[in-house]
Amino acid sequence: MLSRLSIFWRLALGYVTILALVIGVNLYILNQFRALTDLGAELATHHFPAVETAKQLITSLYAQLKSDKQYLVLRDTTLLKDFLQEAENFRKTLKALGDQEQGRASHEALQKVKAHHEEFHTLFLNVGVEQADRSPSAIANYERTRDILIDAMTKAINAYITSQEASVGAILRDSHLRSVQAQEITQQLLMMALVLGLGLAGIASYSILRPLRRVKAQIRRIGQGQFGGTISHAVPQELRDLVDQVNWMGEKLKKLDEMKSEFLANISHELRTPLTSIREGSQLLLDGIPGELTKDQRETLFIISDSSQRLNHLIGNLLDLSRMEADMVAYNLSPTDLNRLAVRSTEKVKFLADRKNIHMDIDLVQEKVKIQEVDGQRMEQVFENFLSNAIKFSPKGSTISIRSRPDSNDKGIHFIVEDTGPGILKEDLPHVFERFYQGKTQEGRAYVGSGIGLALAKRVIEDHGGKIWAESTLGKGTALHFILAPQEKEIILH
Repeated sequence: MLSRLSIFWRLALGYVTILALVIGVNLYILNQFRALTDLGAELATHHFPAVETAKQLITSLYAQLKSDKQYLVLRDTTLLKDFLQEAENFRKTLKALGDQEQGRASHEALQKVKAHHEEFHTLFLNVGVEQADRSPSAIANYERTRDILIDAMTKAINAYITSQEASVGAILRDSHLRSVQAQEITQQLLMMALVLGLGLAGIASYSILRPLRRVKAQIRRIGQGQFGGTISHAVPQELRDLVDQVNWMGEKLKKLDEMKSEFLANISHELRTPLTSIREGSQLLLDGIPGELTKDQRETLFIISDSSQRLNHLIGNLLDLSRMEADMVAYNLSPTDLNRLAVRSTEKVKFLADRKNIHMDIDLVQEKVKIQEVDGQRMEQVFENFLSNAIKFSPKGSTISIRSRPDSNDKGIHFIVEDTGPGILKEDLPHVFERFYQGKTQEGRAYVGSGIGLALAKRVIEDHGGKIWAESTLGKGTALHFILAPQEKEIILH
């Protein structure tokens, strides 16, 4: 399903998801902020004012009690007016407080205060003001009843204040709990948003970069001469045209490569017959069959014979490589002594080394290594190509070493052919075994050569399950390595 989406919609989907997570976090934070604001508003508009108003009621109550006591002693009408005014203010304040109170317990406490105050007010007017009996016992009885009412109202108002303060404490605890919880949940949501955001971004990026890497890998394979295989169309819409072009290019190059291999095979086969005739004819002349030759004629025939032999070797390599790439080569496998093949190969190229006065140092492991299922003729081609390559790049009068050693894991035999030539540039070294590849000198000039011999050697070694590589140091020379794993070893003491 995701592969059907375009790159735009993949990115848009990732961004929208991340944006939704961020919006969700912000909405949760906003909701918690509103809840805390409502709790703060409730404290500011109800509970704190209620507590202050209840304290004012107590103050007003004691003011009435003071007026009551003074009036009983002085019987001053001004004190009576003060009492009545304070009582009226008390009732108004109590009524306002009761009207805004929603809690049942608090409302009942205020109703008790109201009832006791009315009783106190009636007692003051009927007894404290109107009653004629001013005996000590009557006054004591009045004061006892009044103090009981005052004490009951005070307790009821204090209970109301305690209730409001308890509500304030509960709200503050709830606010703190909400704040802490909101902080923790916000951190968790932000972490989730970050992780999910990065995950979605990674998925979106991977779904875009993965097909690009496949296209890149296919182009690299094509560049290495592996034209087979195509890229599936499970890619974003914007990349389908590119994939189609890469697939089309691979198919075209594959067909061209097949045509080239067929052409090279045919032309190589056609060239070998006349070259063989030239070489045999030159050899007959050199052997003096038609008659004696002069010195100049013999030197000319040596050049013709040498050139035809090298050209025949080159055509043979080209034909073999074309057949190998077309999987048309059948290996003649048998137990083979690789050391013997190495020595015989040095004898074959000795005339090339002698022309440049190059000495070949042979240092082979002192054991006869037999490897089952090895094509001796093909392995001899590998040695000849290694040695020819070393002779070609070695200066006159230098030394080429041919060494064999047991593999470091003691599971095979390791051959090294090392020259003292100019070496290979670092950027060219990974490509020396590619067909038709020609490296460059330090001055930037391309080496003269076909680029076939080492490609053929690589194919033969890998077909035998071995490993091949090159090491080089500029100005000091190049070492060509290969390892084959023997299936049996026969130690020969000397």
